[in-house]
Amino acid sequence: MKNEIIGYVGSGAFTEEDARKLTGINLAFGELHNDGTVTCNGCKEKIEMIPQIRQWNKDLRIMLSMVQPDPDAFTVCCATEQMRNKAAAALAEAAVKYDLDGIDLDWEYPCVPSNGSVVSLDDKHNFTLFCAAIRKALDAIGGRKYYLTIAAGADVYYVNCVELPALMEYLDYINVMTYDLKCGFHALAGHHTALFSKDGDVFRNSCAQALELFVENGVSPDRLLMGAAFYSRKWEDLKDNQNHGLLELCAKGGGYGPDYDILVKDYIDKNGYTCYWDEEAQAPWLFDGTTFLSYDDPRSLKAKAAYVKEKGYGGIFYWEHKCDSTRVLLDTLYEEMK
Repeated sequence: MKNEIIGYVGSGAFTEEDARKLTGINLAFGELHNDGTVTCNGCKEKIEMIPQIRQWNKDLRIMLSMVQPDPDAFTVCCATEQMRNKAAAALAEAAVKYDLDGIDLDWEYPCVPSNGSVVSLDDKHNFTLFCAAIRKALDAIGGRKYYLTIAAGADVYYVNCVELPALMEYLDYINVMTYDLKCGFHALAGHHTALFSKDGDVFRNSCAQALELFVENGVSPDRLLMGAAFYSRKWEDLKDNQNHGLLELCAKGGGYGPDYDILVKDYIDKNGYTCYWDEEAQAPWLFDGTTFLSYDDPRSLKAKAAYVKEKGYGGIFYWEHKCDSTRVLLDTLYEEMK
């Protein structure tokens, strides 16, 4: 992998110009059910667009990204050889039926009961076995290369809950979700997708640190993609300290803020908000005296692209395509990564 630009694409417009600027798209989302079946209700519109997208860019890699509508679906489908094979066969069937280039698994997260999911400590090894079964089913199709990828958490907890590098025997690359690094779990207002860690931040998490963690645990850099955020996170009811809200303790915050196109329209140096730049973290933020907004902008994406190329990582992916109708962020990635 080299200089990849991959977008998670759900609802919203997707154009020929978009298709020509990307190397891949992950359709968000297909659904893996706890009986081992697969549906595509969440991305039906984009599934129907695939013939048109192929005409726009025949080299674009089109993946189906899978989530679980049932809270135990991934755990159940991983748990036994019978269920692994059934689910793997259903995923391979979907790849053929919809003319896909592969499958992306967005399990958040093995062994971790987040988002109300029902998990097991056995997920750690069973996930490796599941990916092996999917890899075998995809390879058996023949005719062309089929890809298998995952979206991964960007911290130590994730690395401890999966088997790296054993998984890499079956995966083509990993999308490391280097966003939401600050969220509702964090009482300090801060950068949710900063390239580098910041002195004074007790959590010390960053995009660079996350990718380095995966390399330290046996993953080749060129098979890792860094995540970019086309949306913001916000902290409210802050006081105007000496650093314009940055790293201020906050009892109410970390929720989702406006998407980038709304930030451009109504927030960036507008309506009382001032844009600031953190040279150390290589990240912007907005502050109006009480509300702090963290996001990616063209300057931070240029820094991410330069870092990815310097360190030999596979590229950059982003969540989510619909969040920037201006296309400023995609244009920036295209110019910097091409």
